[in-house]
Amino acid sequence: MEQVALFQPIVLLLGLSVITAIVMVGLSYLLGPQRPHERKLDTYECGAPLIQKDARRRYSVKYFVIAMLFILFDVEIAFMYPWAVIYRKYISTGRFVLIEMVFFVFVLLAGYFYVWWKGALEWE
Repeated sequence: MEQVALFQPIVLLLGLSVITAIVMVGLSYLLGPQRPHERKLDTYECGAPLIQKDARRRYSVKYFVIAMLFILFDVEIAFMYPWAVIYRKYISTGRFVLIEMVFFVFVLLAGYFYVWWKGALEWE
């Protein structure tokens, strides 16, 4: 019985969140303007209308390379936030942590300059 009491606030918050979401969507549907149009119902990709409706169209490999590079560098930058927290905590003895991050940034910059040198960032 005592364990059930521990979860009551979580269940209450979850229930209120679901009810609030349902009410907001319902009010938006009921009170919002209803102006259907052919262009609004047309298919789009990332906010831009489809130029070619054929699904078998080939895309340039450069598109995927740039997407992978963005994800790679974005994830590497995300590793810097935990490092900043650790460095701030151990600032008095943080020489090893600082050297470790300098090496990490050096590898990151080396990869960036290699990709730049190979021309993978050039968009044609």
